[in-house]
Amino acid sequence: MILSRVKPAVEQQLEKTKPVNHKITAKDFIEKRDYTGALTILKFDIEKSKQDVELELWLAYCYFHLGDYNNAMLIYKNHSKNSGIKHLFVNLACCYFYLGMYPEAEEVLGKSDISDVKIRLQFHLSHKQGDEKKLMEYHELLADVVEDQLSLAAIHYLRSHYQEAIDIYKKLMINNRHFLALNVYMALCYYKLDFYDVSQEILDVYMKKYPDSMILTNLKACNLYKLYDGKAAESELKNLIARRSSTFKFCEDLIKHNMVVFREGEGALQVLPALVDILPEARLNLVIYYLKQGENEEAYELIKDLEPAIPQEYILKAIVNVVVGQEKGDTKQIDNGQSLFNMVGSSSSECDTIPGRQCMASSLFLEGRYDEVSLYLSSIKSYFSNDDSFNFNFAQVKLSLGEYKEAEEMYLQVKSNKIRDSFIYINHLTHCFIMNKKSQSAWDLYLKIENSQDSLIILQSIANDCYKTNQFWQSAKAFDMLERLDLLPEYWEGKRGACAGIFQQIVLGNQPQDQIADVIHLLRNSANPQVEQMIKMMKKWAKNNKIVV
Repeated sequence: MILSRVKPAVEQQLEKTKPVNHKITAKDFIEKRDYTGALTILKFDIEKSKQDVELELWLAYCYFHLGDYNNAMLIYKNHSKNSGIKHLFVNLACCYFYLGMYPEAEEVLGKSDISDVKIRLQFHLSHKQGDEKKLMEYHELLADVVEDQLSLAAIHYLRSHYQEAIDIYKKLMINNRHFLALNVYMALCYYKLDFYDVSQEILDVYMKKYPDSMILTNLKACNLYKLYDGKAAESELKNLIARRSSTFKFCEDLIKHNMVVFREGEGALQVLPALVDILPEARLNLVIYYLKQGENEEAYELIKDLEPAIPQEYILKAIVNVVVGQEKGDTKQIDNGQSLFNMVGSSSSECDTIPGRQCMASSLFLEGRYDEVSLYLSSIKSYFSNDDSFNFNFAQVKLSLGEYKEAEEMYLQVKSNKIRDSFIYINHLTHCFIMNKKSQSAWDLYLKIENSQDSLIILQSIANDCYKTNQFWQSAKAFDMLERLDLLPEYWEGKRGACAGIFQQIVLGNQPQDQIADVIHLLRNSANPQVEQMIKMMKKWAKNNKIVV
């Protein structure tokens, strides 16, 4: 994001081929970006040369590039009274900036001389502090040079203007092909735009030169997670974990965070809370973890005061508001969630993206405009063929539209046991089976949950829906079960009507004749005085048709 504050003063006349007896120095390691090796030599040299200011400043330089901003800051602060050290205050301000100490960084910058680095840092500070007026002022001071344009691209990236950042990087690459890191920056932007395969392809250019890059390895792992699964991503990150002692210090938090994500939330409560105010994604992923655990209040407390700035934050806050609102029956909170969904779905930058269409579909769903929801979900269905949540939600839309065949197919595509065992899933699939004339499948589904607390509702659904659709045999069995549980008059009346209906179907030849024995057996389970009259009539018909009952 911000380029190196101090460049190594490497001698220009340094030959590419060093003599055999060349003494290895810290600068040799710095040239190779091995800041850990440089630190080792510098500390050894400092032990021999006490109070060597130049060596200590190089030590701070190495600490900074290893992400150990605190140690770098302490060295710069220790020399802050030495007015003869060039760029000291701006370097100290950079440390403060990376430590999130923005007021301190601004104060120290006031003591530094005007410089290009100072302008760029003030530009970034304005963004971090949300000062749009100052941001535009410093924007005007940026020149058409590589360093300033990189800073501008970084701000575009941080404000989710990924295409604008890509345009700057592409322009810079025309005259700076050897700036391989531009490929990594573009890959980050394409990752944010959900073009994971493109991101991975661009990374290969940098990988050939610097296969041990921390940022590259981490981004590659994230691409693999999106393209494949957490296992593929985790195996990629193991390379970073194996060389943890020599990698950048700030990488450790990122690795811990991403490992939680790749492992589907495993260890979330041990890792994410401490990172909430360090990595922006940590708060969002902790909210997601709480939602998956059904701890919706905890999710709400974590996100209620968040002012959304990027689509992901709008979306997650919308989901939490809707979930909690539905739990509490709070229509105002549901409306807030619906409004957030609509903002993302209707925005010019997101309306044609997959998340954007999902958001518009969610907004329309909450308004009950299911025909429009179906259009939006159909346009992105191919991207979610194996996504259980998508198939479950789309099935509910199809069910609401009376498209029972499509709804049944989507419900059956769901593989998650958590969803399949839920009452809503079982109830809706039961209804689909019945409406698709598969009453036996509905009955089999009931038998699987016969001993659960929700079984009575499913049984009532089978009894009534099968009756309405002339599937009288399953209706009769369901009413028979209900009557055994509770001798309510309406259960007998339903059973009597269903038995009469199945008898009529047998007489008309629409059902096998030998099924009349089962109907008579079912009727004998009732103590109602009308039973004997019905059985007598059925037996008479059976005798006339030479059927043994």
